[in-house]
Amino acid sequence: MTDTSTENPAIPFIAQTVKDYPVVLFMKGVPEQPQCGFSATVVSILNQVDVDYVAVNVLQNDALRQGIKEFSNWPTIPQLYVKGEFVGGCDILREMYESGELKSFLDEQGVLGQPEA
Repeated sequence: MTDTSTENPAIPFIAQTVKDYPVVLFMKGVPEQPQCGFSATVVSILNQVDVDYVAVNVLQNDALRQGIKEFSNWPTIPQLYVKGEFVGGCDILREMYESGELKSFLDEQGVLGQPEA
């Protein structure tokens, strides 16, 4: 018998979310009201590059907050995913933004300049 009790119940939700949406930000709070400075910084960066994204508030429950760290094997929040791939957290995104690499990367991924649905 396999022990499934150790699997975080939020992992399937996280996997489905990053599969369903081209750009997903797992953050503390919501874009209109970030609950930490790092999340606020990443929201500001994403707004500056003008990319549409889905935000998931990890403060909704502990399983989600812990699950995203397990899913990415990355210890901090926020976390950005593009086309199902983990891109990075605040420091990485800030560096990519400041160098111009973030906008180029998002453009290469085909997620910039999406027409309004």
